[in-house]
Amino acid sequence: MKFEKVALIGCGLMGGSFALAARRAGWAPHIVGYSASESSRQKALSMGVIDQAVDSIEQAVQGADLVLLAVPVKATQACFQAIAPALKPDALLMDVGSTKSDIVASALSTLGNKLACFVPVHPIAGKEVAGVEHSDADLYKDRALIVTPMASSGTPQVELAKQIWQSLGSYITELTPAAHDAAFAAVSHLPHVLSYAIIRGIFQQHNGPDLIALGGPGFRDFSRIAASDPVVWRDILTTNRDQVLLQISHFKDALNDFEKAIQDNEPQALEDMIRQASDLRFNWRMGASQNSEK
Repeated sequence: MKFEKVALIGCGLMGGSFALAARRAGWAPHIVGYSASESSRQKALSMGVIDQAVDSIEQAVQGADLVLLAVPVKATQACFQAIAPALKPDALLMDVGSTKSDIVASALSTLGNKLACFVPVHPIAGKEVAGVEHSDADLYKDRALIVTPMASSGTPQVELAKQIWQSLGSYITELTPAAHDAAFAAVSHLPHVLSYAIIRGIFQQHNGPDLIALGGPGFRDFSRIAASDPVVWRDILTTNRDQVLLQISHFKDALNDFEKAIQDNEPQALEDMIRQASDLRFNWRMGASQNSEK
């Protein structure tokens, strides 16, 4: 497996990490990068993340065997419109967006006769910091990679996409776009909402900064994702709106149960709910430990 030209659209953390990992894997001898921010392009070039920086998506895609789209999900449709005319008919096009149903809809409305090239994927990896300067060749190692093929995705492209991510150390799970969005609303999107809301709720109190200063390791770990990129997460929460709202509703029900037990001074009910959650979390850890807490 080797590509003469790899095009990176979006020179940030996710795209930059993919480029570094691909270079290390040995199948990407020439990586061309485009980002809407010229400073990001130049930084990626100076860091050796890309070999060539170009001024347009069309320039990056022209003649590329592999195109990775690593932009905020709301920017995907406009990128597809620019990619489609320049894309080789036998190329592989992937995105790394955290929502999938909206991206599939964008592909169907823009890619035309290049639809077979497109394989939507979602690497379950990232950091709470953004920018190409935080790129990490190990970002995708020992992490799940969710493939959500479309009916129109070419079989060779789907198989190649899996081989690529396996070569970077990822392990593959396949879901439909709808199943992906429902699952990640629960295990990723809702936790981000809760982390943002807790930080906001504390700071809105008159002594909020003093309270935050008292936070220990548990609070640090719980609130870490509240430092995530605001633009990226604004787009994720709005594009997966229905599923996120459903998960917020489930959380409100669970929170109401705790509120009622505390309000009614029912220590046994509290202990039972805590024990149930503790057992569920412990058992999940034990199962996940087979994959080194991936």
